[in-house]
Amino acid sequence: MATHRVRARRRFQMAMACLLGLAVLTGCKSLPRVVPDQTRRPPPVQLEGAQGPLSAERSKAILDRLRSSGQGTDVLSRHLALEEAIVGSPLTAGNQVVLLQDGPATYRAMLAAIEGAKDHIHMETYILDDDEVGQRFAQALIDKQRQGVQVNLIHDSFGTLATPREFFQRLTEAGVRVLEFNPVNPAMARQEWELNERDHRKLLIVDGRTAFLGGINISGVYSSGSFASGSRSRKPDATTGDTTPWRDTHLQLQGPVVAELQKLFLETWVAQKGEPLAARNHFPPPERVGKDVVRAIGSSPKDPYSLIYATLLSAIGSAETSVHLTNAYFAPDPQLLAALEDAARRGVDVKLILPGKTDSWLVFHAGRNYYGQLLRAGVKIYERQGVILHAKTGLIDGVWATVGSTNLDWRSFLHNHELNAVVLGPDFAAQLRAVFESDLAGSTEVSLAQWERRGLDLRIKELFARAWEYWL
Repeated sequence: MATHRVRARRRFQMAMACLLGLAVLTGCKSLPRVVPDQTRRPPPVQLEGAQGPLSAERSKAILDRLRSSGQGTDVLSRHLALEEAIVGSPLTAGNQVVLLQDGPATYRAMLAAIEGAKDHIHMETYILDDDEVGQRFAQALIDKQRQGVQVNLIHDSFGTLATPREFFQRLTEAGVRVLEFNPVNPAMARQEWELNERDHRKLLIVDGRTAFLGGINISGVYSSGSFASGSRSRKPDATTGDTTPWRDTHLQLQGPVVAELQKLFLETWVAQKGEPLAARNHFPPPERVGKDVVRAIGSSPKDPYSLIYATLLSAIGSAETSVHLTNAYFAPDPQLLAALEDAARRGVDVKLILPGKTDSWLVFHAGRNYYGQLLRAGVKIYERQGVILHAKTGLIDGVWATVGSTNLDWRSFLHNHELNAVVLGPDFAAQLRAVFESDLAGSTEVSLAQWERRGLDLRIKELFARAWEYWL
């Protein structure tokens, strides 16, 4: 029933979005015009380590090492200072980042971290289903709470509409602090009610030392892997009979960057007027555990503009050799379109891996409406086959990589609270490139000639979906 619940939720959300759009169409927000000054000489970028800010010399040495091992890219010299000015969060050294693919591997790592918790657990998620996977996580959280580990949980009201109240009541009765983000019911609102503002982040923090983030929700749709090697077939959905596996990407992080993620969780808890949290060791002394350089980027509709959107535009604008993006929901605004087209026209290898099958046909067709424009500019488009693609990753010039919850659509950039990590360096980039190439092997390329021959029915669907892309 998991896939049926997800689809029912998406249908309800689309209906609610359309009604909301009709009601407030004249009050739409718009994305800002972000024009990075690529000619300005950026100030030196200072990194932070386990003991605080690194010296200018040490910061330069680390960035020079990363730059020299890239592909002749200027992303590091032209983009990073602007990214830091936009985002405000530090670029941290001394981290360890583990790339996780699909639900089974991610859930094993998350549950192992939960089992080993000693002080506190913070979880923030969009979807938390009342199915086999959701119950497994609920029991793990309850067990730790009973052992004296304080568990604090934020779940999005819209994303958990299909989850019974009894599910969360069981957690609350066990002592877990449960906070419903922006309740759909206006009578339960703790601040100014805004139906369209949602918490799309997926974040787990254990003891302030280990964190997980990415695109994976807590749901049975991830009960099997998406790659042929070693994957299990998911049980057929009781209603639709669908066994299509979901393809997603997640990260496990340790090191100084975890403190930045902890700040984001605590800020959300306070902003949502959650009850005061018990005193715990939320910020243990950071330790150097690896060589990865990482920045945490959290975006909120309360910001003047999406921080992730702005930094992605700057990174694409600074790209010299390659822009490889994998994304589940693609409904781009004019500025993102222009950035991709400009990159392709100046000789950058721009490749997009997008869904061949989706759980949201409106977003699917809204994005396809732009295929012709992108293909004519030289952008290469591939549609992933055999899976429901839900990953949100980017790799630029073989040295700048991002994984998170942010889709390439208006909803993520304007209405959602999102969370991404930016990881610098060729080692992690090589891992993400291998995943990209594996997805590429499982995809079908869309040619311009083929696309221009598509039928009238598809063109009508695209035009209809495009009319609603702001609300999707």
